[in-house]
Amino acid sequence: MRRIFGKTFSFAAGIVAVVFLIATAAAAQPAPKASDKPADKLAVATFAGGCFWCMEPPYDAIDGVVSTISGFMGGTTPNPTYRQVTAGGTGHIEVVQVVYDPEKVPYDKLLEVYWRNVDPYDAGGQFCDRGESYTTAIFAHTPEQKRLAEASKARLAASGPLKQPIATVVRDAGPFTPAEDYHQDYYIQNPLRYKYYRYRCGRDDRLEAIWGKATN
Repeated sequence: MRRIFGKTFSFAAGIVAVVFLIATAAAAQPAPKASDKPADKLAVATFAGGCFWCMEPPYDAIDGVVSTISGFMGGTTPNPTYRQVTAGGTGHIEVVQVVYDPEKVPYDKLLEVYWRNVDPYDAGGQFCDRGESYTTAIFAHTPEQKRLAEASKARLAASGPLKQPIATVVRDAGPFTPAEDYHQDYYIQNPLRYKYYRYRCGRDDRLEAIWGKATN
């Protein structure tokens, strides 16, 4: 096992995978979003889905999402660093915080996107990333978000693709600490490294096995 680009996974890919990733990395990346809507008209949602690098792209693609920020939530250590969180003991997990315009995209839509970008049945982490800091959770910022998240989880438990317990928990939001700058928009700033990590981690293979072909 080797630690590469801040993530741990097996390093055994051959020349075919590298060539594939070089080709796909050339694809255009979405431009950062901006909004002239007053801040008090925007809302915040926070989701933990394993590697926060991988949770930014599906939300950035949604009309009505203003920004995504990778960071940490759920622990007790003030302003933790990435090293502290991944070493364990702080209680934090990796999250993406989504700023969105609720007049353009409802919270229910954000929940729908969330489920289809995680393995909600995995209690020990996500894909190749193991341990507490990579577990899944929905952090509710309001009673209404909590109600909707719990209802969404109940529907998944009743009629989801796998008949297994849902490991994802719904929690009250707490203090949010943004991750270091090099983690932000990683898929845009380092497309080849991002694609290589995602490929080696088996994220897309597992998501397709659970949910079928991606629709987001």
